[in-house]
Formats: sequence, structure tokens, C-alpha cells
Amino acid sequence: MAPFRVGIGYDSHALVVGRRLVLGGVQIPHDRGLAGHSDADVVLHAVADAILGASGLPDLGEIFPDTDPAYRDIDSRKLLIDVMSRAGKRGYTIGNVDLIVHADKPKLSGHKAAIVESIAGLVNAPLECVSVKAKTMEGFQAADVIACTAVVLLQIGNVEQS
Repeated sequence: MAPFRVGIGYDSHALVVGRRLVLGGVQIPHDRGLAGHSDADVVLHAVADAILGASGLPDLGEIFPDTDPAYRDIDSRKLLIDVMSRAGKRGYTIGNVDLIVHADKPKLSGHKAAIVESIAGLVNAPLECVSVKAKTMEGFQAADVIACTAVVLLQIGNVEQS
């Protein structure tokens, strides 16, 4: 088994009225939230898919199908904790998590530190091993979508951080 594995995850959801906006396990004040079967946290979904891919496991939709009522409005932090457990059973821990959140609104600069802290806690990694960048769509996509791209490095066991 390779000592390091890389995974890439992506998720996107439409913004809709009547839902709260949750990104990276953090509730963000906004007039709309993301549509979805779960809480639709695109950040945690992208991170979870990246971990699953690096671990050689099925994708998030296969493990937690949106046709299963058990996952209706579920907190995506629970899904990520489950994914981390699955990766851990294969001997993997987080090396680092690198994210790009694609959103025109709301502006995320004031929320990035809280998102980093949330994700680091969920994946049991030091804060400096989690990076969150926010990018606008620059007018190429409607302002009614938020997406996230995640890259995760997994390592076998606990490699000491320098």
C-alpha cells in the first residue's frame, strides 16, 4: 500500500429560499441556503468524496444515497465523521486538505477561519493542514450556485508533523 494517497472531491448545489446555509460545518448568515437531501454542505461533501477517493472507497452518493430517508436533512458533519472512520479502518489519516469554495455570494472571507477550524476538528488534523480559499465565479455562472473543489492527501498512520 502506498504511504500517501491523493483524492479529489467536488460538489455543487443551488441556493434556494427557506434553507439555512452551511459550509464546512459552519452556519453562514445568508438569505438563502443550499438545496439538497441532506443539509447540502458542499464543502464537507467535497472533502468526504476526496477522502473516499483517496481511500479507494465508493463515492459519497453510493454510501449515503439521497433515496434513503435516513439521510434526509442529516448534518454533513456526521457523514464526514463516518467517512473518516472508514478511511481510518484502512489505516489512513489526513496529511492535508486544500479547498476552493466557488461562490459569488455570500462573501466568505470573514468565515474562512471558522470553516478551517471546523474541518480540522472533524478530520483530526492541525489547523495548518487545512486550507480554504474562496473564489467568485467572475460572472461565468449564475450567482445562485455554490460549489466546492477539494484535494486531500492521506497518509498511512500518524506521520509526525514538522
